[in-house]
Amino acid sequence: MNLSLYQDKDTWIHRLDPRTKITGVILLFAVCLCFNDPIYVAALTTGVLFILFFARSLKSLWTLRYILVLLFLFSMIIWPFFVKGKTVLFCIKGFSVHKESILYAIAMGLRLSTFVMAGMILIATSKNEDITNGLIMMGLPYPIAFAISTALRLVPTFAGAGATIVQAQVSRGLDLESKNIFKRFSKFIPLAVPMFIISIRYTNLLSMALESRGFSPASPRTMYCRPYMKKSDWIVLIFLLMVFIITLYLRIFLHAGVIIKDRL
Repeated sequence: MNLSLYQDKDTWIHRLDPRTKITGVILLFAVCLCFNDPIYVAALTTGVLFILFFARSLKSLWTLRYILVLLFLFSMIIWPFFVKGKTVLFCIKGFSVHKESILYAIAMGLRLSTFVMAGMILIATSKNEDITNGLIMMGLPYPIAFAISTALRLVPTFAGAGATIVQAQVSRGLDLESKNIFKRFSKFIPLAVPMFIISIRYTNLLSMALESRGFSPASPRTMYCRPYMKKSDWIVLIFLLMVFIITLYLRIFLHAGVIIKDRL
């Protein structure tokens, strides 16, 4: 079972330097934080979807469809309780639901989904070793870069192990298709025990493998296929930087894309 999110394609986004993609994702995160109007955030979400389309990585995004839906629904349910507006839509047992809070909740749901999709651009178009090399060349200490790379590498491993555990329990008669979502969730709790044991086992095996090979983070290292910045990388970085500057101008000076002024 291949649960890796990386898509081995030959697109111009795949050919970008990993430093460009890392910086671009950070800039996209910053642009997301500038608006809380759902129209503006939806426009940014659409732009990120187009990038994933050009990267031919929508398949990886489809893998996370349930996470995206849960994030959006969670925001829609939670934020109206914490954010108040001026226009009351209706009241439920003394609790007022405002138009601005609903719009803000939609924007936050889209923002969280956009965060995931922007990160997917990096993960789906870059190999783990490329991400590690990019982080090191950006000045990040090697132990931190190695930890991030290891975490990304273990995600599909743990996901595959979890899928195997679920299939094994279903073959033994465990019903995980109950219509009641709370009963379904409670049935997944016992599966956490073998998953926890497997994670400890994988971690122990990884530490022994590193120790047996004399791994030392402080040792000097060279890079195989060292990445370098090309003309296309600089064009992408300049474009994204211009988008970020325009976004700051719209938010700070024109107060555009804002439903509730005192919140991000």
